[in-house]
Amino acid sequence: MILPVVAYGHPLLKKVAADIDKNYPDLQEFVTNMFETMYASLGVGLAAPQVSRSIRIFIVDCSPYADEHPELAAFKKVFINPHITEESGEEWTYSEGCLSLPDLREDVTRKSFIRIQYHDENFNFFDETYDGLTARIIQHEYDHLDGVLFVDRISPLRKTLLKRKLSDISKGNIDVDYKMIFPLLKKRIA
Repeated sequence: MILPVVAYGHPLLKKVAADIDKNYPDLQEFVTNMFETMYASLGVGLAAPQVSRSIRIFIVDCSPYADEHPELAAFKKVFINPHITEESGEEWTYSEGCLSLPDLREDVTRKSFIRIQYHDENFNFFDETYDGLTARIIQHEYDHLDGVLFVDRISPLRKTLLKRKLSDISKGNIDVDYKMIFPLLKKRIA
């Protein structure tokens, strides 16, 4: 089932998500729905808070980058209760986008290397390291679990310049090809 994506301005996107245990109700179905939603929205990652659940889960499928980065062709994972334990390496800037902020891309600077501990969808534990674009995608989705959006990582001046665009997103004054929940959408009376 395709779930609606929560748009910028919704309070859930600013909340720190909670860990879950392996008995979380309908976990496998929720993960399946997250992948369906991400694919329908043409995303490469999706965090649970973006689909109205304040729990520590995100998914990634980096295969859309496989032409330029062949090592990402089969990189598809579920991260449950992830915790980044290390961020290091050189900082680098890349243009990021987000399903909760349609039609908006901004240059974001992040560290090039991470170490992350997490469980997969079967609650197997992993302690892994990533670098480059993979690390960036993971960091972006991980931020959602801590109530951080990529626009929170840009300069205050740049964010001020985007104020109207961000307001339009919150109000639903945008064209989008997937289901969304807009926190400031005024109900239209027919």
